[in-house]
Amino acid sequence: MEPLWKLAYLLEPASVTLFITAVAVTFGSALRALNYGKEMERNRDLSEASITLDRSQALMIPVMSSISLVLTFYLFSSVSQIVTAFSAVASVSSLFFCLLPYANYLKSQLGLEDPFVSRCCSKSFTRIQGLLLAGCFSIVVAWLVSGHWILNNLLGISLCITFVSHVRLPNIKICTVLLFCLFIYDIFWVFYSERFFGENVMVSVAIQQASNPVHTVAHSLSLPGLQLITKKLELPVKIVFPTNLLGGGVLEGKARDFVMLGLGDMAIPAMLLALVLCFDHRKSRDSVGPMDLASTKGRSYIWYATSGYAIGLVTALAAGILTDSPQPALLYLVPSTLGPIIIVSWMRRELTELWEGTMLIPGDKSHSVEV
Repeated sequence: MEPLWKLAYLLEPASVTLFITAVAVTFGSALRALNYGKEMERNRDLSEASITLDRSQALMIPVMSSISLVLTFYLFSSVSQIVTAFSAVASVSSLFFCLLPYANYLKSQLGLEDPFVSRCCSKSFTRIQGLLLAGCFSIVVAWLVSGHWILNNLLGISLCITFVSHVRLPNIKICTVLLFCLFIYDIFWVFYSERFFGENVMVSVAIQQASNPVHTVAHSLSLPGLQLITKKLELPVKIVFPTNLLGGGVLEGKARDFVMLGLGDMAIPAMLLALVLCFDHRKSRDSVGPMDLASTKGRSYIWYATSGYAIGLVTALAAGILTDSPQPALLYLVPSTLGPIIIVSWMRRELTELWEGTMLIPGDKSHSVEV
């Protein structure tokens, strides 16, 4: 156990920035998920309907995650370039999904004409959408070339928001099953995997860097500017901040040179936040925005969940500092987010409604969807 004065490390720029980013992304993911559900209902666009997990799917997520973790642990060096290519494609799509609402907002505010210019995969693309897609592609190419941690974080955040928007929980019962299973999953792979595999599997996979396929192709073709392309990449499956935050660039040092948080430690709690935010929204029947939520702060479940997430994250960071060892973040995040929701809903006699409930997206009372 480290001395308590080392908790002052929580005030380092990297730790503070990690905390603020994680809380903002988790809350923002829940808000985007609700608004996306409303958009789909309003537009009757069932082709992009979200996936709502049932009990068997919730149970399979930790199992499949464990299998993927073991395969990555043993085979990562062999398939890292394929994984990098897949991550690049997924990042372009996720960035486009996250930035499209802002592009549409600017278009409406400026009164811009936006004619359809092409058709792809049974969908029509407008000029602005085409430009936005080109911009997202450019950002991903910049990440492949530079490997900069800011671009890595940007892509990771977009993947988190997109996942939470498209994969939903129907009620607290399924949410509890999922969170409990992932709670056990995280504890086992961080604390006990070394006993079975001779190495901490979770940490080993988390800090591995992938081979850059762009560098490989450029090297094989002897292209000019090869020295400008990074050989290794941090995959956008986590947010990373160098301890020397103001001078950090490409992360090529040891694990102690940066602080990080896996996307799952944001995305999984964000699914709970999205669930209770939808419940709050159904109760209020008002449009949801930051100012609307602030006006109902005292009675909204979203604020209990967000506050619990912040407390759990600080506790996880503090435990990592005091023990000088990696910590399973969900060990702290699951009780701190799910616990207050269950307790408060029980006190309000709304636990049964949350436990078994089906959420109705406001805007069309004739269509109910599970969120």
